[in-house]
Amino acid sequence: MTLSGASTLTGLYQNKPDSVEDLSAFQTTTTTTTTTTTTTTTTANILFQMQKLIQEQFLPIPIEEAWHFFSTPKNLNEITPDDMVFDIISELPEAMYEGLFIFYRLKPFLNIPINWCTEITHVKEMNYFVDEQRIGPYKLWHHEHHFKSVKGGVLMTDILHYDIGKSFIGWLAGILFVHKKVKGIFEFRKKVLETLFSTIK
Repeated sequence: MTLSGASTLTGLYQNKPDSVEDLSAFQTTTTTTTTTTTTTTTTANILFQMQKLIQEQFLPIPIEEAWHFFSTPKNLNEITPDDMVFDIISELPEAMYEGLFIFYRLKPFLNIPINWCTEITHVKEMNYFVDEQRIGPYKLWHHEHHFKSVKGGVLMTDILHYDIGKSFIGWLAGILFVHKKVKGIFEFRKKVLETLFSTIK
């Protein structure tokens, strides 16, 4: 298996924080991106700057059930839009762990095949995990998945930072379809989860 398009994470990750708790302080010194208070937001302060998306979702299930579902890598197929032609091509364990590499092949844009690899970089059971792109179309992809027990279920919060590059072509691609596609993926997932877990209950 040959994977192309390896990206080198520089600048922001030369001094990578050791935990998600450290990440907030770290981000303060490296980006001026702000977060709004709406449930789902995409923000960028200036042209060519990193994008930030936040999405919250309540599910009427115990946190243990939510954690089990999301920490099982094979379940990613269930919450990914069919039009992305998403295929996991690496062997998967029953549960994720720090340092796990997951290899995919997908067609997210214009039916063009792309090889993608993400690493699970942080895991705190029943609390959060983080995946980061190691090979793929983005200059940077950093996705935090947070879980919190609340009355009647669990509140999940996704915090995604991504950067498609600071060239004019990258900016144009973002304006034309990338940002819309990313938002659409999260909207699709939200609907699938609502249907899946309301059916279970």
